[in-house]
Order: sequence, then structure tokens, then C-alpha cells
Amino acid sequence: MSEKPETESAQERTTLSREVGAQAARKLKARRNSTQGVWFGLGMMGLVGWSVVVPTLLGAALGIWLDNRHPGTYSWTLMLLVIGLVVGCLNAWHWVDKQGKAMREEQEEHDE
Repeated sequence: MSEKPETESAQERTTLSREVGAQAARKLKARRNSTQGVWFGLGMMGLVGWSVVVPTLLGAALGIWLDNRHPGTYSWTLMLLVIGLVVGCLNAWHWVDKQGKAMREEQEEHDE
């Protein structure tokens, strides 16, 4: 009869270790799938915002300079402002797409 309590104890330990392992796996999965936090989101918005604003302002500044030096029927300021905006949006789209791919690859590596 002395063997029976030892067997039950081993079974209890095995069950307990499985439960602890399952809880740890759930925690790790939740951490991977959770958002990065408020500061990460604000940083991302700031980076994307500046990547659009800088080319737009540079285009507008160059357009104002050209309008003052070479006036004509078309507004250099408006044309270069729009071109700067398009370049900035393409730049932001490229950067966000690159970050998204990196995040998906990292998640796929953790899932394996």
C-alpha cells in the first residue's frame, strides 16, 4: 500500500505541471497578440506623421521660392505641395507596410 500514495503523488505532479505549462503558454500567446502599448502607438503616429509632413513642407517651401523667382501662370507652390504630399504618403505607406511585414514574420516565428 505504500506504493499507491507515491503513484498518486506522481500523477498529481504530472497533472499540475501540465496545467502550469498550459497557463504559461496562454500567457505567452496573450503577450504576443497584445498591442505594444500607448507609447508605441503614439511613436508610430509621430513617425508616420513626420514622414508625410516633412516632404509636404519642403515641397511648399521650394514652390514659394520658385514662385518668387519665376512667376508664371501656374502655381509652383501648389504643384510642389501636392507632389510633396504624395511623396510623403508613399513614404509612410512603404514604412508602415515594412513594419507590418516584420511584425507578421515575428509572430509566425513565435507560432512555430
